[in-house]
Amino acid sequence: MSILGKQIDRYIIIQFVKNFLFALLCFIIIFILVDLFENLDKFLDNRMSFGSVLNYYFYFIPEIIRLITPIAVLLATLFTAGRMMNFNELIAVKNAGISLLRFMSPFLVCGLVITVISFYFNNWVVPEANKQKFFIERNYMGKNKPTAGLNKLYFQDSKNQLVLIDQFREIDLSASRISIQLYDPDSLNVLVKRVDAEQMKWLDGRWVLYKAAERTFSDSGERLVSYDSIAAQDVSGLNRINLVPGQITKRQLKPDELNYGELEEFIQSMRKGGQSVDRQLVDFYSKISFSFASLIVIVFGISISTGTKRRKGLALQFGISILVSFIYLGFVKISQSFGYNGDIDPMLTAWLANIAFASFGILNLYYKNY
Repeated sequence: MSILGKQIDRYIIIQFVKNFLFALLCFIIIFILVDLFENLDKFLDNRMSFGSVLNYYFYFIPEIIRLITPIAVLLATLFTAGRMMNFNELIAVKNAGISLLRFMSPFLVCGLVITVISFYFNNWVVPEANKQKFFIERNYMGKNKPTAGLNKLYFQDSKNQLVLIDQFREIDLSASRISIQLYDPDSLNVLVKRVDAEQMKWLDGRWVLYKAAERTFSDSGERLVSYDSIAAQDVSGLNRINLVPGQITKRQLKPDELNYGELEEFIQSMRKGGQSVDRQLVDFYSKISFSFASLIVIVFGISISTGTKRRKGLALQFGISILVSFIYLGFVKISQSFGYNGDIDPMLTAWLANIAFASFGILNLYYKNY
C-alpha cells in the first residue's frame, strides 16, 4: 500500500508538472502574440528598435506568469485528474483503498510549492520587472503616463531647505524650472537664499544646475549671482541636496511596481499624512492572497474532475478552466471595487474570492464524492 501510494504520488506529480509547464508556456506565447498585435502600431509610430521591443516583452513575461499561474494550475489539475478519470485510473485508485483525500495530497503538495514560489516571485521579482516595463511604456510608447505625478513636485530636502520642481523627465533624469529655497535654521520662516534654474540634470551622482540665478537675502538687501552651469553642491551656503532621482520617480509608481515592503512603507507614509489608504491596503493584502489562488483552484479543479462519472474531453476541460478563471478574476475585480470605496474591509476584500471559491470547491467535492 505504501509503495503503491508513492508510485501514484510520483505519477501524479510528474503528470501535473508536465501539464502545468506546458500550459504556462502556451499562455505566455498567446499573451505575447495578442499584446504584440495590439501594440504593433505603437512600436512602429514611436520607431522602437527591435532590441527595445525584446526588452519590453522580456520584462512583461514575469507579469504574464503572475496572472496566468492560477489558470495553468487549474488546467494542469483538470487535465491530470480528468485523464485519470477517463482511463478509469481513479477508479482503480479508489479500489486499492486510497481515499480521495490521499489522492489529492500530491496535487496539494504541488499547489503549496507553487504558492510559496509565487509569493516570492509576485512580491519581489514581478515588481522589479514591472518598473522596467512601465518605464518603456511611459517613455517610448506614450502609455501609462501620470497626469500630475511628475509635475509640480515639492520636497523637503532637509530641515530648512525645500526643492520645488515644475517637471521631471525620467528618461534622461532631468528637471525643468527648479527652485531651491533655504530658510533660516532657527526660525524656519525667513528665506535666506533662493536658487532658481531653468534645468537641473543628474550627472555622475550629483545635480548640475543650468542657467541658474542665486539670490542671497540679508538685512542689507539682495545679492544676485548668475551661472550658465554649476553643480548644486558648489553653490555657496546651500545645503547639500539629498534628493536623488529614485525618490522622484517613486512618486509615479503603481502598486504593481512596488514590492511588499515598499508598498507597506508607502501606506505608512500616507497614513502619517492623514490620507485614506483603503485602496492601497486592498492592493497590499491582494499581493498575499493572490499567491494562494493556485492552492484554491486545485481544490476547485479536483471537485469538478472527480465529481462525475462522465468523461470529459480535453477541449471541454480547457473551456472549463478558462471559464472558471474568468469568473475568479472577475470576482476579484468586483470585490476590489467595493474595497477601494471603503464599503468592505480591505483584508476581507483581498481574500473574498479565495474564500468563496475554496468553499464551493470543498462543498462540491464532499457532496459529489461522499
